[in-house]
Order: sequence, then C-alpha cells, then structure tokens
Amino acid sequence: MQKLKNCLNYGLLLSTVLFISCNPKFTEETKEGFNLVHNENGETLGYSPTSEISILTVDRLAFKDLNKNGTLDPYEDWRLTADERANDLASKMSVEQIAGLMLYSAHQSIPGGGNSFFGAVTYNGKPYDESGAKPSDLSDPQKKFLLEDNLRHVLITSVESPSISAQWNNNAQSLVEGVGLGIPINTSSDPRHGSDSYAEFNAGAGGQISMWPSTLGLAASFDPSLMQQFGEVASKEYRALGIATALSPQIDLATEPRWSRFDGTMGEDPKLAADMARAYVEGFQASENGDWGNQSVNAMVKHWPGGGPEEGGRDGHFGYGSYAVYPGKNLEDHLKPFTEGAFDLKGPTKMATAVMPYYTISYNQDTKNGENVGNAYNKYLITDLLRGKYGYDGVVCTDWGITSDAPNVYEFRGKPWGVENLSVAERHYKIIKAGCDQFGGNNEMGPVIEAYQMGVEEHGEEYMRKRFETSAVRLLKNIFRTGLFENPYLDVAETEQIVGNSEFMKAGYNAQLKSVVMLKNSEETLPIESKKKVYVPQRYIAPTVNWFGVATPERTEHPFNMEVVAKYFEVVDEPNEADFALVGIQSPNGGVGYDIADTEKGGNGYVPISLQYGTYTAAHARETSLAAGSPLEDVTNRSYKGKTTTAVNISDMALVTDTKRKMGDKPVVVMVKASKPMVFAEIEPAADAILVHMGVQDQALMDIISGKTEPSALLPFQMPKNMMTVEEQFEDVPRDMEPYMDSNGNRYDFAFGLDWKGVIDDARVEEYK
Repeated sequence: MQKLKNCLNYGLLLSTVLFISCNPKFTEETKEGFNLVHNENGETLGYSPTSEISILTVDRLAFKDLNKNGTLDPYEDWRLTADERANDLASKMSVEQIAGLMLYSAHQSIPGGGNSFFGAVTYNGKPYDESGAKPSDLSDPQKKFLLEDNLRHVLITSVESPSISAQWNNNAQSLVEGVGLGIPINTSSDPRHGSDSYAEFNAGAGGQISMWPSTLGLAASFDPSLMQQFGEVASKEYRALGIATALSPQIDLATEPRWSRFDGTMGEDPKLAADMARAYVEGFQASENGDWGNQSVNAMVKHWPGGGPEEGGRDGHFGYGSYAVYPGKNLEDHLKPFTEGAFDLKGPTKMATAVMPYYTISYNQDTKNGENVGNAYNKYLITDLLRGKYGYDGVVCTDWGITSDAPNVYEFRGKPWGVENLSVAERHYKIIKAGCDQFGGNNEMGPVIEAYQMGVEEHGEEYMRKRFETSAVRLLKNIFRTGLFENPYLDVAETEQIVGNSEFMKAGYNAQLKSVVMLKNSEETLPIESKKKVYVPQRYIAPTVNWFGVATPERTEHPFNMEVVAKYFEVVDEPNEADFALVGIQSPNGGVGYDIADTEKGGNGYVPISLQYGTYTAAHARETSLAAGSPLEDVTNRSYKGKTTTAVNISDMALVTDTKRKMGDKPVVVMVKASKPMVFAEIEPAADAILVHMGVQDQALMDIISGKTEPSALLPFQMPKNMMTVEEQFEDVPRDMEPYMDSNGNRYDFAFGLDWKGVIDDARVEEYK
C-alpha cells in the first residue's frame, strides 16, 4: 500500500490518469490464521503472515513473492500458463528440492496414532496421547519430511473431522510457504466416500462426508453421468478437506473374478469401464467452468497397464501374487479404460494428470527388452508404450513401497517384484530410467539423491539435471493447475458447511439406490408391504486376520441395523411368527491363494481361491502355472491343482439354507454384499428373492424391498456357473465364463438385472451387452 500513499502525496500535481495508474486493483482480507488478497478480475491469493512472504504489486495487481527475492518471477505470475510457470520453477530448483518433489509420503492419519502398522508417530518426541498436541498439529515425522526431505506430496488417510483436516492443511501449508521456493503441499487421498451400512440418510446428513456406492456399485448403474456427478461432488468435498489429488479411480479391467481388489474396479467390460473412467476423471478434474481451477482435483488413475489379470486371482501386494498373466494374449482390452477413457476426456482438462502402475510383473508383455520386472521398473511399459505409443506426458507415480525390501512372498512388506536383488538406491534409479516421476510411500530423499549420482556417473551431470527437471515440470503442473500456488488455505467454517452437506448426502443416497441389482424375484416376492412381520437371523462372522496382521475375533450379530429395519417392518424373533425372512450375507471369502501351512506340509504354498462357500477341490486347475520364479522362494511351479479350500464364511451358506428350512413356504429374501463374483448354485434355490449390492446403507436396501424404490442396476460382471468355468477362463479375457442359470431360467450374465416387471432390457443393455 506504500506505493498508493506516495501517489496520494502528489495528487494535486498528477493527472487523473496517473492517479488511476497508482490505484491497486486488489483488496486484502484477514482470516483466521491467513490473509486473502482479492485481485480485481484475477486470482485470489492466500498467504500466512507467519511464513514471512510479502505481496508484490505489479501492474496494480498482487502476487506472492514466494522466494522472497523482491522480484516477480515467472512461476509467481498467475497470469502465465501452468507450463510456463512449471518450467521456470523447475529451472530454479536444486537437485535436492526436485528429489523431495519426487517423493510421495507414506500414509498419514490426522492426528497420528501410536504404534500402528505404518510406524509410531510422535509429537515433540512424545506419543500423541501424552504430548498435549492439538489434533491438527503436525507430527514430528511430518515436520521432518517436509523440512529436511523437501517432500511436497502427502497421502492422508483417516481424519478426526473435516475441520481438523482443514486446520492441519493450513498449518502444513504455512510451514512450507516460508521455506525455499515456497512450493505448496499437494495432499492426496485414496477413495473415502464409501457407505456406512448402518447410517441412515437423515442421520447422516451434514456428517463427515457424503456416502456413495463403491466404483463397482456406480458401474452397476450403467450410467456414466451418475459417475461424473459423483466426481463433481467428491471433488468439492476433497478440496474442502485440502485434498488436490485423488489416488483414484481404479480402472483395472476386472477380468479375473478371484482377485481381491475386484470390488474397487469398474467391472470387466472394456467399453463400460472406459466410459465410467472418463466420467469419473472428468468429474474430479473440471472446476465449475469445465477447466482447471481451485475446485479441480487431479486424478491418478490406476493401475497401468491393468492390474486385473493376476494368475489364479492372487494379488500383487504380495510376492505370491507378483505375476499378471495373459493366456488370451489380450493386453489390448486392459489398456482401453486408460487410452479410450481416462486419457480421452471431452473437456478442457483433456486427460488424467497422473498414472500409477501396479505392483505386478506383466508377464512376457515387454516385447522390446524382454524384461519381467514390476510394471514401474519396466521401461517398455512406461516409456515406449505409455509415453511413446500413447503420448502420455503426465505424472507417473509408483505404487506404494515398491522400492523397499521384502523378506518373503507372504508378508505385507516391500514389493520390489523382479528386482529383489537390487539395492534400494538401484531400484530408484531403475524406476527413473523406466520413465517414472515419483516414488509412492517414500518419505526420504536420500535414495533419490543416490539414484541421481548413479545417473551422473553413467550419463553426466547435464543429462541427469535435464531428466530431473522433466519430472519436476510434470509434478509442478499438477500443483499449478489446481491453484495451490495462489491459495492453498481453507476457511474452516466453509469446510464444515461443504463436507457431507445434506445436498451431497442426498445425491450419494440416490446413487446407492441405483447401484443395487435384483437377481431373483420368484412369484413377485418383492416388493413387500411395509409393516409386514420379518425374521432376521443373526450372522456368524468367523475370526480373520487382515493384510496388516490385525486380527478380528469371531462374533455373531445382526447383518443389518435393526432400528432401520424396524422402521419398515415389524421385527419378530421367531421364524414361525414372520411373514418373510430377511437374510444378510457376504460373497464367499475363499482365501488369498497362499497358505504357509501348505509349505509346512511339503507343498509349494499355493492353494485355490474359491468363489463358492462349500469345500472346493481344484480338479480343473492348471498342471503348471503360467508364471513363477522369485528369489524369495524355491518354487518353479505355482500350481495348486488338486488342493482343497473352504470359504471362511461358509456359515453364510448355512444361514440361507437353514432359514429356508425354518420358513417353509414363506418367502426368504437374501441380501448379498458382493466384493467379487460368486457361485450362486449353493444358495439360489433356497432364496425367493436375491438382491446384490457392493456397499450401500441399510436404508437403501429397505427402500427397495419395501417398494419405495424400484431396482434398476445391472451386473457389471458375470456370475459363474461353477468353479470349473472359473478355472478354465483366461485371467486377461472379459466375459469368458459360463454364467449361472437360476431356477427361473435367468442367466446371471453381464448386464443382467431385474425390475418389478422382469428382466431389464433397456437402452443401457443394448449399448453395453
């Protein structure tokens, strides 16, 4: 404002024109913890007084002097393009600063807990509970990787509340704003809009965040516009939480029905998945004007070149699932959700700005170098195919933890598949040479600097400096385009109003209603009149241990929120008192495909993954696996032929059949929460009506069975006739199983679903089937 005062002192001698030329075209506003500078017909700037940066006045407009040199540098000029600004800033960065930019943090909860799988978290040297820290304070590890390692990409997981998330964001941005070149933090999240089955819409309104079906559930709507609406709502909530990058969508083509991550996909059909992927990314990345802006969220699509075809369904988070196989020679279909979907947007943002390769070794797909290494290490897949053939110049970020060591094939630790014998620094260098830009789950820049030095020794300083700047430009453009350099700060009160507001909750709930598939409705069992008497048997849940080694004890409980059920029907305790029974189960949990106990008996450790409840013997499995080989095991054949397994939740099958026996001629309605395809032969004959969902609130299920809403969703995948067709299908080929035919003569095939009138045969079915 000093310049304006000087102009006023000479006001009597100056012409009106000169006076106007001195009049600034901006105003400043003080908020709680930060200031806002509003440029006339320009960008709004946010800065923290504690960061000690100043505001420059150029052409009567305001700009942030992020590097504190008293001059407007091109990267500080919001009038320039993201490309121009990113190139300028990359040229000014030290190797250490670029190395930090190439890091993506391990999972961060706000506040941090104590001893968790991801390590102990301290505040001022003490555990959070003993530290006296506020939940929005930065932890010791966060301060270290932001200040010492120059890390600027942070992955957050759980947050105590939206307001805590917003305040943590402001604290973190204030810290880095005053350091070095003033590069803001690009915060990201894995998907966080899943439904709480026990929540009611009315009770949930205004809650933590709006609740939607999973992407697989949204795919079941066969309506890309619904997927785009989700992206538009979710992006507003993300930005209100301080999140500018989504580690999603997962657009792997789900051609292997046994895969544990099937439920995160958009189904098994290439066209449907491509249309849904395009809609998702469009919804997230476009601000209200359709272009980039401060409501935009970068989409990091995963997992290139498709994580779906794991051999036998075993997952790549573990060494026993390190291979993706292509018996149908069908890599092409797996690329379509990327090349014809996420990379082919109709709006100005053009394509997803980031890509994550999967952990797997895409077996024998490197037609140039013949390398069988994890996808992010494979130069053919990243440089020749993704960047060369398909012209992708966005960020490529590795999946989390691939540079860390793995002690064996079965623990959830590092995932350096195919390069187990390289050092950590050598792995970083190989990833850089492959064409990737960023290291997921790495908080320390040391190995990146070592990799840089390896490159200098091989190619010289000039070459490696240029290579690092290339990645820096890609990474910086995603920060510039989302407006973080101008204003990374949040108004906590606005965050509380935006996240989980009633309008967003209603939209999510309506989407849930459109995601439930009715597979069976014998003799028009559904809908059932409200206030009919219902018997709901309790469900036994067997003890389990998750990926992180956390055990869940056995228990028996109702599968639904009985308070919700009681608002629709009269709940009775005995079957003979009921008009109908409502049974809630989950699709078969047939294991992960590996069992240490098998090795103790002299076996290779590999066992079947079953999609049925009852005991299954893999008589039709391959004699010899398509892929094998790891320095972590002495196994050359991963076949499990002839071995036997039983689903952990076999009791779900008995729950259906026993309930039918108790009910006699009275209807049994079965609700299945499906995480992947399943063999219905074991339970379908005992069910009068069957609904399948991929995660919705109980209220949505009650609205459908009571007739308040008519089911409209379709299967985005096939339900197999039996396990023989599962074993004989090709992991990389969609829709190649024989579907199950029920007692009414309906095939549970892709794009099948019922409404009250019968089999749905509308424009969606015509387009996709």
